[in-house]
Amino acid sequence: MQGLSERQYAAHAGVSRGAVQKARAAGRLVLFPDGSINVAASDVRRAAMTDPAKSRRPEPPAASHMKPVPEVAVGAVRETLKEHGEPVPASGPMTFLQARTANEVLKAQERRLRLQKLKGEVVDRARATALVFRLARQERDAWLNWPSRISAVMAAELGVDAGTLHTALEKFVREHLGELSEIRPNLR
Repeated sequence: MQGLSERQYAAHAGVSRGAVQKARAAGRLVLFPDGSINVAASDVRRAAMTDPAKSRRPEPPAASHMKPVPEVAVGAVRETLKEHGEPVPASGPMTFLQARTANEVLKAQERRLRLQKLKGEVVDRARATALVFRLARQERDAWLNWPSRISAVMAAELGVDAGTLHTALEKFVREHLGELSEIRPNLR
């Protein structure tokens, strides 16, 4: 026998014999022609093919195999975990479990937002901005037309010249609209 038996390999890898049998069936082990397990090649193949999320005892990958993670991504994970109330290290490495938790939190928040949109509780910012702009323009136009509609009636009631009253009303309405035009709605 050139390699190890299933029991021997299970003891070597620190897993159950059933896990070794599953790995063999899934093609994660390298076998010698006699059916025994090639330890070195099987360790490499298992490490490459095993999902760390499904491993009960995840082993940290070798530093040479790790890809650098941008600090922006790590910062985003920290912020998400903080918002969710999870403990977060101020600096240092981020664990896979913490990153996975942050991912699940973000997916839940995205689903909640999508549901709120479907229910009509959330509106698109561009659409809301356009509606506010249209409403403000309608209000402005109504105020600009108001002196023309009301000045003759007011002049008759007050006993003053209609043209003078119209000019004064128009002047004050335009000043007031100028003041209102500096108000900017914040839709954030």
